[in-house]
Amino acid sequence: QRECISIHIGQAGVQMGNACWELYCLEHGIQADGTIPGPKQVKPVEPKSEQVDSSFETFFCETASGKHVPRAVFIDLEPTVIDEIRTGPYHALFHPEQLISGKEDAANNYARGHYTIGKEIIDTVLSRIRKMADQCSGLQGFLVFHSFGGGTGSGFTSLLMERLSVEYSKKSKLEFSVYPAPQVSTAVVEPYNSILTTHTTLEHSDCSFMVDNEAIYDICNRNLDIERPTYTNLNRLIGQIVS
Repeated sequence: QRECISIHIGQAGVQMGNACWELYCLEHGIQADGTIPGPKQVKPVEPKSEQVDSSFETFFCETASGKHVPRAVFIDLEPTVIDEIRTGPYHALFHPEQLISGKEDAANNYARGHYTIGKEIIDTVLSRIRKMADQCSGLQGFLVFHSFGGGTGSGFTSLLMERLSVEYSKKSKLEFSVYPAPQVSTAVVEPYNSILTTHTTLEHSDCSFMVDNEAIYDICNRNLDIERPTYTNLNRLIGQIVS
């Protein structure tokens, strides 16, 4: 048994997470409420059924009632983006404890994400991750989704990576990060946040997959003929890459 825990941090991480979990559910035939339509209707050939049965356990854990819950934690220091999950089509998929949001955001400020506000929420986050790790029989590692430019994505991620290295030193940590692109910038301070978070997470991350919004815009434009790509288009494309 090999399990991965996904950690989605900040607006970028959470919205990438939305797209990824939507795709995982479609790939494994899991409904938006976490159920898999019964095998009574479809009886697969025996050897194949085992293959199908165990593959989703890397990302989902099955509850006693037969629901499949993603092994994921969503963290943002402000509530709006996570509230969209709480009210969205996949709200029944997640356990309320998996969605952790604060009251005020990091305001694109690395120091707020790492020291001021991040410090208040980090213990809650670690205890949720610990609970999830306890449910795993052979935890392989963590997938961390975040951006380099935002305050939460940069500051809180680096704080969490430091703490994960202490508690789970043997486990691998992979990052999927959105790197800031000059043409598609949402904040003036993105370069500062990026440098600070790169410096801190460098020694804690085993492997990092970087995407930059500009390149993904280009792919949407060139290859998919989407004239004005939205963040949803970008995230779904990233979801394809990740899965």
